[in-house]
Amino acid sequence: MKKHLTLIFILVGLNSTFAQLLSDSIKILIKEAVNSKRSKSIIVGIIDANGRRIFSEGIISDDEPRKPDENTIYEIGSITKVFTALALADMSLKHQVNLDDPLSKFLPKNVKSPVRNGKEISLLNLSTHRGTFPRFPYNTDPKDWDKPYVDYSEKQLFEYVSNYKPDIDIDSKWRYSNVGYGILGSILTSVAEKKNYETLMKQEICKPLHMNSTVITLTPKLKKNIATGHAENGQPVDLIDLSAIEAGGALRSNVDDMLTFAAANLGFIKSDLLTAMELTHQKQAKKENHFTYSTMGWTLWEDDGRNILFKDGGTPGFRTFIGIDKNKKFGVVVLSSSNNGITDIGAHIMDSAYKLEPYDYSWKLLDTLRASVKKDGITETIQLYKKLKKLKDPKLSFNEYQLNYLGHELRRMNRTEDALTIFELNRSEYPGNVLVYESLGEMYKRNSDQQQAIEYFKKAQELEPENLHWKFILDKLKNR
Repeated sequence: MKKHLTLIFILVGLNSTFAQLLSDSIKILIKEAVNSKRSKSIIVGIIDANGRRIFSEGIISDDEPRKPDENTIYEIGSITKVFTALALADMSLKHQVNLDDPLSKFLPKNVKSPVRNGKEISLLNLSTHRGTFPRFPYNTDPKDWDKPYVDYSEKQLFEYVSNYKPDIDIDSKWRYSNVGYGILGSILTSVAEKKNYETLMKQEICKPLHMNSTVITLTPKLKKNIATGHAENGQPVDLIDLSAIEAGGALRSNVDDMLTFAAANLGFIKSDLLTAMELTHQKQAKKENHFTYSTMGWTLWEDDGRNILFKDGGTPGFRTFIGIDKNKKFGVVVLSSSNNGITDIGAHIMDSAYKLEPYDYSWKLLDTLRASVKKDGITETIQLYKKLKKLKDPKLSFNEYQLNYLGHELRRMNRTEDALTIFELNRSEYPGNVLVYESLGEMYKRNSDQQQAIEYFKKAQELEPENLHWKFILDKLKNR
C-alpha cells in the first residue's frame, strides 16, 4: 500500500521467445537484489504464449532458509485494488450496480454522502481514484501501535465518510486512496450479500479462476509456505491487518496464482470474467503530472499503438508488481519480501532498455547503533552516534529514520525509557520533522503522560496543519 513510482516504458519488440532470451539476465538481476539487501527474497514469474517461467532468489525466512517457490505466499498490497475493481466491473455487467451510481444509494441511512458543488462521488470515481478521498483515513487510534488498522471498524470508516468534506471537485483530479477502495469494497460486499470482502473475492473471482491460494485468511497449509516480510532495514515485520479498508490492500497470494490472473487478463485462460476484465482495462482519465492513465484499478500506458497495464503494491513488509502487455501478449509478476521498491525491476523485465534504479543499502548507521545498544547500553550508544556524526563517514546515512527505527525497536523490547531517550535525541537532531513529534506524542500517550503527549501532537499539528489526524488525536486527549 506504498506511493506509486512513475514509470517510463520504452518498449521494444517482443515475441514469444522473449522470456527465454532473458532468463539468465533475470537470474542475475534478482540475485543482485538479494545480495544488495534490497530484498530478503524475490520471485519473478513470466507468462507468454509458451507458458510460464519462474525464477527465485533469497530465503523465505531466517528460520527457514530456502528459496521461495511458485507456492510461497506474499502480501500483494495494492494489487488487491485490481481485484476489487474487477468485482465492480463484473457486478456492473450483471446489473447489480451501475458504475455511475452515487455512494448515497448504498450507504446506511445514518451516513452522510460527501457532496461538492451539488455532485456526489460515484462507484467509478472510487475505482479510478477520482473520488477526492486521501490515501488513508485520519480517525485512527489503534490499541496496537504496530498494527494501525487492525481495529479500524466499518463504523469508524462510515463516521469518516459522514464527516468528510471534499476539498477539490469530484472527478477533477487523480488522488490515490485506500479509503476510497475501503468504501468500495464495503459497498460491493453488501450489495452481493456476502459474509465479508474476502468471501466476495474468493467466490466471485478466485474460485472461477482456480486461484485457491489468493486469500486474506491463511489456512494452516498456506502458513507453512509464507515468506516473512521485512522492513526497509531488513528487520522482520508482522503481516498486515487492514480491517475496514482491506479492499485496498489485504490480499495474499503466490506467483502461480498471480500468473493465472495475468493469463486470464490476457485471454490465455477462458473465463466468464474476461469481459469484466476488459472493462477494467479501459482508459478512464489521465493522471495529473503523469504520462499514464487511470483505469478501474490498473494504470494504463497507451501511446503509439502500445497497450500496457500495470499495478504495483506495498505493505510494511512486501513489495509487488504485475504488468501485462495486451498487444504483445505477455505478463510479468514480481513478488518481494522486503519493503524496498521493486517496480523498476518489473519494468526492466518487461523492457530491458528500462534503466534500473540504483539501490544502496542505507541502514549501516542503524545496524551500528543497534549493535552498540546491545553491547554497551544506551548512554554509550548516544556518545557513539555523536562521534560518528562528527566523522562524516560517507558510508553512513544520517537522517531521522535511523533513530526513529532504533527507538521503535527498543519500544518493542519494552525498553520504554531507552526508547524515549532515542526519540528525544531524534527531536533535538531533527526539530523540523513531524515524524519525531508523532513518535514522542504516541509514546507519552501510551504511557499516560497526557500533557507531554498533547505538547508533541500540537507541534506535529503546527508542522502539518493540513493533516486532520493531529486534531483527531488532540481532541481525544483533551476529552479524556
